[in-house]
Amino acid sequence: MRRFSLSVALIALAVGVAGLSTPSRAETGQVAVVFTKGGFIVGVGGGEGVLVLRGKRYPFTVSGMSVGFTIGASTTKFVGRALNLKGPASIEGAYSAVGAGGAVAAGAGSVQLRNANGVILQLSGPRVGAEVSAAVGGVTVRLK
Repeated sequence: MRRFSLSVALIALAVGVAGLSTPSRAETGQVAVVFTKGGFIVGVGGGEGVLVLRGKRYPFTVSGMSVGFTIGASTTKFVGRALNLKGPASIEGAYSAVGAGGAVAAGAGSVQLRNANGVILQLSGPRVGAEVSAAVGGVTVRLK
């Protein structure tokens, strides 16, 4: 009987520990964005994109501004990943990044942004135009 009680206790302990560990609900989606930016000192930009998550497409708009050293204009076609998603709505919000970059004619750019929901956008793509910037920027994403 004692052996049976010990086995039941071990099974109960194992089930209890398994119940404490929950699987991660964070997902990764694919993102494509076309963003156009221009300015002199204050840069302003906007664009559109699409999040692909679980085989569904979720279109969104992007708007942003940077304050600092910005001269010129460029259009960037970003592609990449959205990490730590807890559903499509978690991509919405204000994103921030601190960085420096530049493009002359056809160059390449990359950026990593994070919002208050913990979503991280890792994006890269070719730039077309002439822009040099060293600014603190912010981008806002809204589902359509």
